[in-house]
This record gives sequence, structure tokens and C-alpha cells, in this order.
Amino acid sequence: MLEGSLPIPPPSIVNYEVKHNKLSGQVSPAFCTLSSIKYIDFGHNNLSGMLPDCLVNASDSLLVLNLVHNSFGGTILEICTDGSQLRMIDLSCNKFKGCLPRSLSSCLMLWTLNLRKNQLEDEFLSWLGTLPDLSMLMLRSNNLHRNIEKPISNSVFFFEICVINLSYNVFIVKFPSEYFQKWNSMKSFNATNSSYMKTVSNFITRTSANSDFSWTQYYPMSIKITVKGVDRVFHQIQDVFVVIDFSSNMLEGEIPDSIANLQGIRVLNLSNNILSGSIPSTLGNITMLESLDLSQNRFHGQILPQLKQLTFLAIFNVAHNNLTGPIPQGNQFATFETSSYDGNLGLCGYPLATKCWNS
Repeated sequence: MLEGSLPIPPPSIVNYEVKHNKLSGQVSPAFCTLSSIKYIDFGHNNLSGMLPDCLVNASDSLLVLNLVHNSFGGTILEICTDGSQLRMIDLSCNKFKGCLPRSLSSCLMLWTLNLRKNQLEDEFLSWLGTLPDLSMLMLRSNNLHRNIEKPISNSVFFFEICVINLSYNVFIVKFPSEYFQKWNSMKSFNATNSSYMKTVSNFITRTSANSDFSWTQYYPMSIKITVKGVDRVFHQIQDVFVVIDFSSNMLEGEIPDSIANLQGIRVLNLSNNILSGSIPSTLGNITMLESLDLSQNRFHGQILPQLKQLTFLAIFNVAHNNLTGPIPQGNQFATFETSSYDGNLGLCGYPLATKCWNS
């Protein structure tokens, strides 16, 4: 319940966490003098204003910058320089405007970039795809727009991406199969050696007794994902947790069969677009799928029985399309409510009241 301005720490501080308080005001330029800082977490406070430009000076040592749920504004700093050590940047739920700084392409060690719920106006940031270790990209609820271009052939393009959320923007694109051919981290599932995504740092300091004192700092990665209209916070994420959320854009065309190559997907949300064609039977090959939302599109044809192979499927929503024919019976389809099929007048069979009749 701390109030007032941010306390100024001593210059030798390594970890500065003040999350979930009521601190207000702006960030003092005094934070630019922290030569050993590794972790900055101002999350969930009432801080505002623009970040001091000199904060870039800390980027050589900084591993985590977390400003989530404040009222920071202006343009985002050119935070990354050559040799940047940053692993995680979370600027979500603020008031940042304008374009994303292209200097982020120098954050070659970056794992997580979360810009959710700001006022950014830019094109699709395809140049971020060259970051070799980027595994989480959250761009939900901004004013990002225009076409998502095809990746350059033989180039690295989000090679390690596991979680990508572009929802609630104004992206216009037909689904090119080239994307799914590049996303290697989504192609397989192997939980044998899985671990939780986190930054780990080991520190050694000399005490007054002229002896060494060592400790290890862990900082877990966390994200918020919308599942069936409800925001759910994952405070810890396994590196095998794969999410694609392209909902609430202007995506058009058909879902390519090549999406079946992404065997590791757990959550797939393509709702509220203008997608058309039939629901591909190859989705039944993504056997780890737990949530599939295709609602509010223009899909037609039947719900094919191959989707019964999705034995981990807990959430299924195809409401408000133009689907027809019988709903598959058995397995997970015995658990879905009628709301999963609303607005498809041609569907029949359980759990709907409309019976199916053989001709």
C-alpha cells in the first residue's frame, strides 16, 4: 500500500521491485545512474509521464524492464543498444503512442516483448522476426494496421516464437502458408525436458568480512490470454505452451492446411475476422489443442468428424458462421454447450434441439 513517488535506490542496487502499490508521479532521472541494475519492476502502480531518455544508459546491464499497468505515455524509448542484455520488456496497459523504436532489433537476447493495450500506431513489426530468441510477442489492443507481408525466403522469421497475440488491431491479410513453415518452435511437442520460462541470474558480492556471498535471482515470465471471452493470467508459462491469437482483426481467406504442421499449438483463436471457406479437417491433427475459437467468421460447410481426434479440447466455439450438417458426436463434443454453435441455422444434432434427418 505504498504511496508517494518512487524511492531512489542506492547506485549499486541490482533488483528494484515495487509492483502492486500506489506509487505515483514520474520516474526520476536518478534511475539512469544505476550502473548494476538487472531487474526493474514498476508494475501495477499509478506512475505517469514520459520515461527519462537517459534510462537507455541502464540497458547494458538490464535484463527485465516491467512497467505493466501504469499510465506512462509518449513514445517508447530507444531502449536497446548494441550489446543489450534485455530478456523481457513489458510495457503493457499504458498510454504509449506512435511507432515502435527500430532499435529493438538490437535486443538480440530478447525473449518476451509485451506491448498489449497501448495506443501504438504502426505497421506489422515483421522486422522483430529477426530476433533469434524471441518466443513471446504480445501486441493486442493497439492501432497496428495494414498488411502482414510474407517473410523473405530463407530468412529467420519468428523462428523461436511460441506465443503470438495480434488480436484487436486492424491487420489485413490472407493466411500465407509461409508463416507456419517458419515457426519451428510450434511444430513439435516434447514435454520431457520442458521448463518454466524465466530469467536466471547468479550474483556474487564481497561482504565486509572479506568473504563472498552469492545468490540466484529468478524472474518468471507471465502473460494474460483471453479464453472464451475471459482474460486469464498465467503467472508461470512452460516453454511448450503454444498460443496463436489473431482474433478481432480483418483477416480474410481460408485457413491453410499447413497450419497442421504446428503440432504444438494449445490455444488457437481466429474469432471475429472475415475468414471463409470450410474448417480444414487437418486441424484434427493438432492433437494437443485445448482451445479452438473460430466464431464470428464466414466459414461454411460441415464440422468434419476428424475434429473428434482433439481429445484435449476443452473449449470449442464456431458460433455465428454459416455451418451446416450434423455436429460430430462423442469424445469432447459431448461436453460443449449450445452456445458453441449459436448463429449456424443449418447445424443439427446434440446439443442442439434441431434433430438431424437422413434423406
